[in-house]
Amino acid sequence: MLERLHEHGFTDLQPAHLNVFQYPGPQNATPSELAARLGITKQALNYLLGELERLGYLERAPHADDLRSKRIVVTERGSAAIRVIRDAVAEVEAEWTTRLGEKRFGQLREALLELNASA
Repeated sequence: MLERLHEHGFTDLQPAHLNVFQYPGPQNATPSELAARLGITKQALNYLLGELERLGYLERAPHADDLRSKRIVVTERGSAAIRVIRDAVAEVEAEWTTRLGEKRFGQLREALLELNASA
């Protein structure tokens, strides 16, 4: 993933940044919600958000329903990076489907989603 991002000009992204862009992505989440979803501390997430904000991938904007809170807004640059990630994932899935067959890949995908949901 990181290699593909770097090939497309997103050379400032580091491995830790990729966690923030995990599906379903950070768009409109609060930092607290995203930290809980990723299983990291709010402090660690805020550090990553600060870096990604400085690099132009996202912004923290006022939350419409809670003026004490912020929501994460993915910028155009962030959306472009997410498209590269999704394209890379689609290529890997296509390759694995070819290797395993549709049925076995479907089973693998279901098992991985189940493991992710229980983590």
